[in-house]
Amino acid sequence: MSIIQINNLCKNYGKIQAISNLSLELDSGQIVGLVGPNGSGKSSLLRILGAFDMAYSGEVLINGFKPGLESRKFVSYLPDRPYISNNLRAEQIIELYDSFFSDFNREKAFKMLELFKLKPEQKLMEMSKGMGEKIQVLLTMSRDAKIFLLDEPISGVDPASRKIILRSMIEGFSEDALMIVSTHLLNDIENIIDSVLFLDSGQIRIKGSTDDLREQYGKGINELFEQIFQ
Repeated sequence: MSIIQINNLCKNYGKIQAISNLSLELDSGQIVGLVGPNGSGKSSLLRILGAFDMAYSGEVLINGFKPGLESRKFVSYLPDRPYISNNLRAEQIIELYDSFFSDFNREKAFKMLELFKLKPEQKLMEMSKGMGEKIQVLLTMSRDAKIFLLDEPISGVDPASRKIILRSMIEGFSEDALMIVSTHLLNDIENIIDSVLFLDSGQIRIKGSTDDLREQYGKGINELFEQIFQ
């Protein structure tokens, strides 16, 4: 059974339909790029998979469970907006996660803190946007989860920091897990993703392995994106 199974998923915000009759199955052991223009439904889909939005119709199963308290135990979700109090120090945030998630690897979190050149005693409010995003990635990837959902994890950091974050994402990724990464920075993630989903108006426009899509269309994923959505 696929670790994620979605059948006829619909999500509306009032009269606006964010996701329309979307059906999808995803297996473990891969990194999936979730791409599409603004408003295509990427964040809405990740919020539902992360059990942060229950107002939808259709069927969604995460490792056999509906999104909820049980699925959150093995799903590590990085939203597109900060959700941690900026009064906390980096070390306090790590300790908080360690007490909350049974699969949190505290030692790994502090190693990543050092890798990102962040100070344990520094408060989130004292950090730049890019530094804050590193904290969010650190917390997400320090769990030994079965599924990782990352919504724009590298959008606010400089090119050098992106490489460090991407490397940490790969190093912290178990071969039997599933990672879904939503981003507009396709050139940065193209070399690490195994497959890609192109969303358009809440529906899957194109999906497949990156190698197959390159061969089929004769161009890279970023070029394909520009062709589809220009």
